[in-house]
Amino acid sequence: MKKLRTILCAVSALVLTSMTTSPLIAADSGNFAGPYIGFQINAVGVELDGDVTSGRDDTGETTTGSVGKTAIIGGLELGYVVPLGASGVLLDVGFSYIAGGAKIAGKNTDTEALADVIFEVDDLYTGWIAPSFALSETSSAYIKAGYSHATISVSGDVAPINDMEGVTAAIGTRTVLESGLFIKTEAGITMFDKIATTGLGKGGGAGCTHAASYACAATAVETSTSVSASPTVAYGSVSIGMRF
Repeated sequence: MKKLRTILCAVSALVLTSMTTSPLIAADSGNFAGPYIGFQINAVGVELDGDVTSGRDDTGETTTGSVGKTAIIGGLELGYVVPLGASGVLLDVGFSYIAGGAKIAGKNTDTEALADVIFEVDDLYTGWIAPSFALSETSSAYIKAGYSHATISVSGDVAPINDMEGVTAAIGTRTVLESGLFIKTEAGITMFDKIATTGLGKGGGAGCTHAASYACAATAVETSTSVSASPTVAYGSVSIGMRF
């Protein structure tokens, strides 16, 4: 996750610099108000801090660890900015969608590829509210709070996992030109609820015909094995779009 942390630090520094170098003024809210649509470029990282508990031989041994994946992916956002009086304070209500996501794979043994368990996070949706503050006639800063949902798919000898739900927090800046074109920079984090699954003990793949076969035994995840994780998605993004 070092690459992600570097990107997030850079985006956060850009956001904070914009916020601290421009004075807060009672700007014309009309420069910011109204509906908008934008395209995002996101540096996204998914990190799983989890526990694996094996009930083999009734030992109940638990192993903890962390795995992660980073990617540069695109997304879309829609929103509406409402002025709150003439004080330069606005309320941004919006929705974003990031297609694609991250894939994390783990092997059950060193020799049997059939034992792979593949965990995928896709299609991240976020709805938010973002109080905004005018920094100049064309620039504003905001803080964001939102609800996020991501689709989970898992393959391998484990039980299905429910989709993820969590909360998002972010800070950002928005610059709007007279033409309506805008640029946003944002850095944020989404913390999802804990997810969990257990082994099915069935094995799988070519050559696995029944639970007693050698192939199945070599690739099965025991039913006494459980896995839980607390997923975190961190991101830095740049958006370009149009206010109408």
